Amino acid sequence: MFLLPDLLSPHLLFMGNWKKTFAIIWSGQFMSILSSSIVGYAIMFWLSLETQSAEVLAISVVASLLPQGILSLFVGVYVDRWDRKTVMILADSFIAACTLLLAILFWLGIAEIWHIYILQACRSVGSAFHLPAMQASVPLLAPPSALSRIAGVNQMIRSSSEIAGPVLGAVLIGLTGIGNILVIDVVGAVLACTALAFVKIPNPEKKAEKENLKREMKEGFTAITSKKGMVPLFIFSTLSWFFFMPVAVIFPLITLQHFGGEAFEMSLVEISWGIGALLGGALIGLRTYRTNRISIVNIMYIILGAYFISSGLLPSNGFVAFCVLTGIGGASLSILNAMYITTLQLHIEPAILGRVMSLSFGLSVIPSITGLLGIGYIAEHIGITQTFVIAGIMNVLIGICSFMLPNMMKLGKPKE
Repeated sequence: MFLLPDLLSPHLLFMGNWKKTFAIIWSGQFMSILSSSIVGYAIMFWLSLETQSAEVLAISVVASLLPQGILSLFVGVYVDRWDRKTVMILADSFIAACTLLLAILFWLGIAEIWHIYILQACRSVGSAFHLPAMQASVPLLAPPSALSRIAGVNQMIRSSSEIAGPVLGAVLIGLTGIGNILVIDVVGAVLACTALAFVKIPNPEKKAEKENLKREMKEGFTAITSKKGMVPLFIFSTLSWFFFMPVAVIFPLITLQHFGGEAFEMSLVEISWGIGALLGGALIGLRTYRTNRISIVNIMYIILGAYFISSGLLPSNGFVAFCVLTGIGGASLSILNAMYITTLQLHIEPAILGRVMSLSFGLSVIPSITGLLGIGYIAEHIGITQTFVIAGIMNVLIGICSFMLPNMMKLGKPKE
């Protein structure tokens, strides 16, 4: 195992209470993720109902991903330099301030759709710092044997929010204005920052070298390229994202246009995804498995692809079957993400893990954005259901091809 005991020895002091520490962190993160989920779904439903435009939804997604994708190429350097707890608190505070500003614009009656795009971009900037800081802190807070379970619990927290978020988002859309809904996210961010204030998050030992952005970025890339099997792992993840993103954008539209649903039906689909993701996270989080993690990742690619294909072939009266299949898709992606993140945490030194986590996101997302730029053409000329089928076929092929690379498969072998 790459993560040798001597790398963790300065932080063994914190290991004894790691469960208590995570309980405090998770309590705040749950409220933050739940509130963000409610607001995110409310905005998505509002845009879908107001415009029913694939282009509008695509721009919203691009605004949510592009800043984070670009920043992720180098922001990990600063995450590894700075105090990670402070980074998370400042990132959440920045997101809360931007959200409150947009709420004020809605209260004044002067908000426009492009204001929502700006908010999505600002939230993306905050996430570019918060996500790698959180993921890179996990190996410093818990023993290696617990990393898979922690990843599973993290997926459960997100999945629970994905169950409650669409329900509450759809209900609130009918009860109050977007401006009032946005305040919920501000409250969630405050609670998350408060929880972080009560825990101590250690930082990895740093080399006694002068700070140099270029050199430190190179160290992140070197950590990936020097480990056999890591490059193809990144490549297949990038390919999967490339074909997944168009489906993610038109996900609400298949409910509206193909199955003839409305806000309630859209929320049911999102709930189905959340329930599946919750069960997938629980499956990983409740115990430690002696199974090759990369094999699990590859199988989940295939299952996710099969879900897309099956959904794209459903007739217009197959909404119930679509909800069931969506639950299977949610479970497969939840398990895939948990195993992928755990693999990186086990094979990358904690001192540079922030850079690698950031690079993983940036290298996966930026290419997929090129596909989103043509989402209008995709929706009009290829069709929503055909897009599902094509994305499914490609993900199945990715999963099959991944089994053929011995070095990548070795990364997932369980070790003592």
